[in-house]
Amino acid sequence: MSRFPTLRANEPVKFLKAHGYVEYWQLGSHLILWHPRQSKPVSVPIHTGHDIGRRLALQILKESGFTAGDFLNWR
Repeated sequence: MSRFPTLRANEPVKFLKAHGYVEYWQLGSHLILWHPRQSKPVSVPIHTGHDIGRRLALQILKESGFTAGDFLNWR
């Protein structure tokens, strides 16, 4: 399997929204997403013109209960 790609900030946000997450609030440059059935928010950094690194993207997916395969199959 190839390496997980670097992502634009809007890609994990679109993925999470497609799986039931909603925008809860934005604190500075971090968008907080919330799932109605889960009790833990997920924070996604929104820095204009910058990519999200592989490690951070995988951590965001893991915190929200998804795997890299889930994201790549959705993509």
